[in-house]
Amino acid sequence: MAVVAKTYHGLGTKIILTVFTPATIKDLDNAYTLVKHYEDLLTVNRIESEIMDINHAAGNHAVKVSSISYQLVKQAVEISQKDLGFDVAIGPLVKLWHIGFSDAQVPAVRDIQARLKLIDPRQIELNDVEKSVFLLHAGMELDLGGIAKGYIADAIKQLWLNNGVNQGIINLGGNIVLLGPGPHQDQQWKVGIQDPFDVRNRPLGVLTTKACSVVTSGIYERFLNYNGQKYHHIFDPKTGYPVKTKLVSVTVISKKSITGEIWSSIGFYNGTNTLKLSSIDDSLGFVFITQQRQVFVTKNLRKCFKITNSNYHLAQN
Repeated sequence: MAVVAKTYHGLGTKIILTVFTPATIKDLDNAYTLVKHYEDLLTVNRIESEIMDINHAAGNHAVKVSSISYQLVKQAVEISQKDLGFDVAIGPLVKLWHIGFSDAQVPAVRDIQARLKLIDPRQIELNDVEKSVFLLHAGMELDLGGIAKGYIADAIKQLWLNNGVNQGIINLGGNIVLLGPGPHQDQQWKVGIQDPFDVRNRPLGVLTTKACSVVTSGIYERFLNYNGQKYHHIFDPKTGYPVKTKLVSVTVISKKSITGEIWSSIGFYNGTNTLKLSSIDDSLGFVFITQQRQVFVTKNLRKCFKITNSNYHLAQN
C-alpha cells in the first residue's frame, strides 16, 4: 500500500490531500475540484460569489441561492442565534479590521460601534421554500470563515467514500479529517498538535486516535502588530475587538469537521468554560493551550494525548 499525496492552494490556505493505493491522483484532483466549486459559492474574499450576492443585496431584497449555500447559511444562522460566540453576521467587522491582509488596520472606535449595530443574526430572513436569504439592513454582511472549511472537508470525505476511497487524510490548513484505519499496526492515527510558539509542523504533543476530525484554531498566525500591541483575527461580536483570551490555540476532536470548526470559535470566546457548554456531547474532545503554556485536555482525551515538549505541562481542569 503506497501513499499518494498532493499539495494545493485554496480557501486562503495550503491544502494537503493524501490517499493510499489503490486510490489515485485523480481522487485528489477530484477533491480539489470540489474545493474550488465550493469556494466559488461561499467566499467573501472576491466580488462575486453566492454569499457576496446576498451581501450586496442587504437591505434591498432576498437572494435565491443553491442548496449548498442555503443549508450552510441556515446552519450558521441557527448556531449564531445561540449567542455562544460564533456569529455568521460578523462580516462588517471582519472587513473593517481586515486582519491578514495588506490593508489591515486598528479602526476608530466610532467605526467599530457603527459596525456592531449591523451584527445581528436575528436580522437574517431565511425562506426554506425559495432557498433565499435576506439581510434586512443595508451594510449587513455574512462571513462563513468560521464554518466553511469544516463543511468542505466533510464534503471531500463523502466524495471519497462515494468513489470507494476508504483511507486518507484531508488537511485544509488546520482542518484535518482522518478517513479509515490509520497506517500503523494498531490502525490508529497519530496527529501532532501544533506548538503555537514555534514554526509550523513543530508539535507540542501527539494525539493517538481512530478516524475523526481534528480542527485547530489559533491566534498565532493571523494578527496585526500596531503600536506594540498584537491584534488577532478572532473577534468578539459584542465588543468589536479581538476576543480577550488567555488561550493561544483550541483543538477540537469531533466526528464532523464542521462541528469542530464551530466549536473552535466557541472555545476562544468562552475559554475553558467551553467544557461545560459541550458536556452534553461526549463525542467532542478539546485541547486548550494557554499563553502560559498550560495544556487543558478533556477527560475523554487524557489517555490518547501525550505532551512531547517539556516546555508545556498538563493543567487540571
